[in-house]
Amino acid sequence: MESKRREFLKKSAVVAGATAASSVALFANGKSYEADSNGVVLGESHKKEILYKKNATWEEYYKNAK
Repeated sequence: MESKRREFLKKSAVVAGATAASSVALFANGKSYEADSNGVVLGESHKKEILYKKNATWEEYYKNAK
């Protein structure tokens, strides 16, 4: 019983260590950050970001919000 628990803990530690090492390697390789970007990756998306479209639903929302 004791040896089974010990083997399980050894295997778990190896798997956790490998996962952490691969995560660090992927993170370090993946993205470059600008000095003044506060960790936000700039210039990666090719899509135009639209946050607001003027339509009747928004007009009614703004009218009732005032």
